[in-house]
Amino acid sequence: MKNHTVRDLLVRGMLAGLGAGVVALIVAYLLGEPRIDAAIAFEEGHSHEHGEELVSRTLQSTAGLATGILLYGLALGGIAALAYCFALGRTGRIGPRAAALLLSGAALLAGYVVPFLKYPANPPSVGDPETIGHRTTLYFLLMLLSVLLAVAAITAGRQLAPRLGNWNATLAAALGYAVLIGLGYVLLPAVNEVPADFSATLLWQFRTAALAIQLTLWLSFGLLFGHLAERLLLPKPARTPAAAVPAAN
Repeated sequence: MKNHTVRDLLVRGMLAGLGAGVVALIVAYLLGEPRIDAAIAFEEGHSHEHGEELVSRTLQSTAGLATGILLYGLALGGIAALAYCFALGRTGRIGPRAAALLLSGAALLAGYVVPFLKYPANPPSVGDPETIGHRTTLYFLLMLLSVLLAVAAITAGRQLAPRLGNWNATLAAALGYAVLIGLGYVLLPAVNEVPADFSATLLWQFRTAALAIQLTLWLSFGLLFGHLAERLLLPKPARTPAAAVPAAN
């Protein structure tokens, strides 16, 4: 692939990531922030220590939220675009749009859903502050394992395809990935620090909102980037002007 094409795809990926961040920001503000406020209210009602806030909650839920999600979307778009450049030409005969959606779906599954099912997101009042580092390490370890196994499964599927056929090779690779991830689930320690009196409904709503934000982000990115990539890689032929019709005498 030419260097200028990689550069152009990288720019388009970052723009698509920024656009996806805007859409995800709306979902985060409408679904996530009310649950965070409710969790903070629970924490304040069960704690006798109320430290002074360095950053106001209003600033956190507006400018802070927007900055975090938009920068995340920008970085995500750049990384995903580079992965797209590597995968381009190795995904068979599917077009640029389908390739972008497949990449987004695989990234969502391997990079978020799989570690989320083992270590789901918790609202601010859930969890011991002294174990944040340990919980974060476990989460990113599982995420790294999932991504590496997904890449290995895709590679194995391509190698098995000539002997087993595309369908059987895909099933074998997916089964191998699922088995190894299951072993990872068993071997990695569980983390459960939810207080007994915390609202199960609020916890479910918060985790559902967190999943919805990521789903919106990746789906929006796949659609936006697929459109931009297709326009770059498959430009429409220029229209030739119609021949002038001679005027009738």
